[in-house]
Amino acid sequence: MTVQITDPKLVQYAETHPGETIEVVSADGRRIGTFTAHGSFVLPPGAKSPFSEEELTERRKNRTGGRPLADVLHDLKEKYGE
Repeated sequence: MTVQITDPKLVQYAETHPGETIEVVSADGRRIGTFTAHGSFVLPPGAKSPFSEEELTERRKNRTGGRPLADVLHDLKEKYGE
């Protein structure tokens, strides 16, 4: 089951505290469960990045935005058809 979080403060907190366990409680204080925030740019357990932290930081600074979606779709249609 997927639950969509609409509280922007909770989303921001989870994204900026990767690895932290967050306890979820009901409005009356009953414990519902816990989850561990993944955050951005966090690899799954056991995976190792081929890039150093410095390289990743530099790559994040120099994002170009990639190709327009229309170009990508055009290329896929040419290669695979409709």
